[in-house]
Amino acid sequence: MDEFPVRTPEQLPGLLQGFRKQAGFTQAEVAARLGVTQQTLSSLERHATAVSAARLMKLLGILGVELVLRRPAGEVWQPGNPATDARKAQW
Repeated sequence: MDEFPVRTPEQLPGLLQGFRKQAGFTQAEVAARLGVTQQTLSSLERHATAVSAARLMKLLGILGVELVLRRPAGEVWQPGNPATDARKAQW
C-alpha cells in the first residue's frame, strides 16, 4: 500500500492530478462521474485547497483513493504540552 502524507493544502493539486492519471481517467471522464464540467474539474485540480470536504471525498472515491487520518508516530495530545497545545489551538 502506497502512502502519500499530506501536510499542506498546496500538496493536493499535484496528488489529485497524479491519482487521476494513474487511474487512466481524463478530466472529462472524472468530471462526468463527479457531475461537474471538465472546466470545473480542471479548476478543482489547480485550486484543490478550496474544495469542500464532501466534494474531495467523492473525488477520492472516483479515483479509488481512501483518506486516512492518523497522528504522527509518538504524538499524543496532552493538556499542558506546548507542542500539542499549539497544534490544537490552530483548530
